[in-house]
Amino acid sequence: MPWSNQNGGGGPWGGGGNGGGKNQGPWGQGPNRPRNNGGPPDLDEIIRRSQERLKRFMPGGINGGVVIIGLLLLLAFWATQAVYTVQPDERGVETLFGKPKEDISGPGLHFMLWPIENVQLVNVNEQQQKIGTTTGGQQSEGLMLTGDQNIVNVEFSVLFSVNDPRSYIYNVAEPGRTLTQVADSVMREVVGRRPAQDIFRDNRQAIALEVKDALQATMDLYKAGVSVNTVSIEDVSPPREVSSAFDEVQRAEQDEDKMLEQANQYANKIRGEANGQAAQIREAAAAYKNQIVQEALGESQRFLSVYEQYVKAPDITRKRLYLETMEKVLGASKKVITDSDTNANGVLPLLPLNDLVKPKENTEGAQK
Repeated sequence: MPWSNQNGGGGPWGGGGNGGGKNQGPWGQGPNRPRNNGGPPDLDEIIRRSQERLKRFMPGGINGGVVIIGLLLLLAFWATQAVYTVQPDERGVETLFGKPKEDISGPGLHFMLWPIENVQLVNVNEQQQKIGTTTGGQQSEGLMLTGDQNIVNVEFSVLFSVNDPRSYIYNVAEPGRTLTQVADSVMREVVGRRPAQDIFRDNRQAIALEVKDALQATMDLYKAGVSVNTVSIEDVSPPREVSSAFDEVQRAEQDEDKMLEQANQYANKIRGEANGQAAQIREAAAAYKNQIVQEALGESQRFLSVYEQYVKAPDITRKRLYLETMEKVLGASKKVITDSDTNANGVLPLLPLNDLVKPKENTEGAQK
């Protein structure tokens, strides 16, 4: 070793002067030993100096330092467990000795006395749960029996959010699975009371609303802390084994709807024409009525005016009426005027029978 006694002489700390190494102590060269310039560092010396420095900083020595370092590490680990962060889309539920607290932790940095206190984080954003989806080519999950004894495959989704994190965690063992099972059960119950035509085309939206209300009522009964926002029926299809027959039925129903639409169009056309004719007849009748009424009013006014003149001059009015009447009667007939005096000179009494008969025959033919 570098400190070994090579000559076995000298005082306890080695001899002085230039004895050439003869005056050395039992531990080799003393404090004034020259440095080993140019050689590798002495490992034992480095360890000794490190121990001395550690003793100066740590009163308890090496064991006390290990304890302090362990405490610091334990404190750092406790701090990482006692401080937690809640994201904007989360809420935290703290527990004291396993019992949940009333307050809900909002977004931000929070502190708790771990391990007697713990926290569970819950996502409160809107979430989607798909039900009845086809997986691995199998459709058995969404197959349902309708009210008219048909089998349909219903795929739908439920959009929900957590409105009470404490109830969501502690009132139901598996909230997501419970929601899926309840939604599937409610959908089967609603579809089982309706014909297949409702779920395929006619009443799909009404069925979705009914399922949503029933699902929300059931989750409220369980006190699951869940708010059902929307139930959407995404796809409805027949089983693969009867899909071709079902397509034929659908095409037949479409043809029926097409024929009904054409019949309705024809009926509307005929009805419109009939309504137009009826309106025309009513208008003509109203016009004829108005004409007759106006003519009657005119005749009555004319009679009244004649009566007023008659009251003023009865004789003249009677004579005028007689002359006007005779003018109307004799104006359109053929007349032969003869002199009744047989002694008239140069006038031969004549009765033209042919001319008198012809107008009569023509009159009878016109009447026929």
